[in-house]
Amino acid sequence: MLAYRISQYVHGLDAAVAATVNEAVALVPAFADRLAAADINGVREVADLDPLPVLGKDELIQAQQAAPPFGGAVAPNARLRKVFASPGPLFEPQLAGTDPWHWAEALRAAGFGAHDVVLNCFGYHLSPAGAMFEEGALALGATVIPAGVGNQELQIQTAVRVGASAYTGLPSYLKALLEKAVAAGEPLAIRRALVTAEPLPDSLRDWLASYVDTVHQAYGTAETGLLGYETAPNSGLALPDGVLVQICDPATGAPVVDDSVGQVVVTLLRPEQPLVRFGTGDLSAWRLGADSSLRLAGVLGRIGEAVKVRGMFLHPRQAAQALAAEPGIAAYRFVIDRVEHRDTLRCELVPAPDADADLADRVREKIRSRLRLAADVVCVPALDDGPVLDDRRTW
Repeated sequence: MLAYRISQYVHGLDAAVAATVNEAVALVPAFADRLAAADINGVREVADLDPLPVLGKDELIQAQQAAPPFGGAVAPNARLRKVFASPGPLFEPQLAGTDPWHWAEALRAAGFGAHDVVLNCFGYHLSPAGAMFEEGALALGATVIPAGVGNQELQIQTAVRVGASAYTGLPSYLKALLEKAVAAGEPLAIRRALVTAEPLPDSLRDWLASYVDTVHQAYGTAETGLLGYETAPNSGLALPDGVLVQICDPATGAPVVDDSVGQVVVTLLRPEQPLVRFGTGDLSAWRLGADSSLRLAGVLGRIGEAVKVRGMFLHPRQAAQALAAEPGIAAYRFVIDRVEHRDTLRCELVPAPDADADLADRVREKIRSRLRLAADVVCVPALDDGPVLDDRRTW
């Protein structure tokens, strides 16, 4: 049954993928070159793209550095509304049109609608996440409070006075807001929440459910938008319209047609932005929902060295670039852990012999400004031979 559902899903997108790819060849010269390099002369179905190597995030960053800002991956005449910069830096365009990232589909499944005032606690500063969820909520006719991240007291006051009924953001951040609101004697009236960008273990889901009637989880990336969403708690992730989602063997790139774990690989149905066979770096697997529909099992891990901290990716290369200009560091390590359902980040430094007393303060500011993450910085006498990013979280 699973193999049949996978085949049915893929073949159902053959015509749309072929039309997208063949139109993109005429619009985006760099994309035509990529197909030619893989000896692909025409596309009639999804399987015709299988010889194309998976495009990873690192390769996309390299292409953008060679041909800024988008590596030639966007049609020269494409109408852009905004340009974002994720850590890397990786530049992401917002194309013209309503809800270009398709998040309205996930919001609707969680009960969001025109009756809602949505407290949107995803970041707005250069990050696409805030805009993604705002566009999705506006497409449903909802009102949006662009809360972003930080200043929880003001967020709570605004949510109470404006009458916020729904929430989008990290699940851990929702827990922090609810706790602070109760402690301040201003309980929130949020009844619906769509959360993403970090795991939602059952213990945290149960805690949130004691305050919020509906808590659904979704999955997407800054480059692709929505890739899967719950229709009920622990239902598996339903697949959205407007995108081809595949599970592929991390070593060969071949599509997986059973329940084996593989990399999530995405093809957007956007001729003016032909992001084709893009490897998200996330691991998942196919499963069947209660209604026998094809679902993703959720994010089961990552390939490569990057880790996600408070919804933001941190890569060893980024850490090295952020600290490269600081001569007072002999060695360093980032330790990621989780306390009370919230990520913690600590940078352990071994000072060089000539380091001054302000080293920790300067490093803390560099991490904040260049990696966009707040971290505790501590000086230690020595470090072992462990990884630069030491992820100690368990779920």
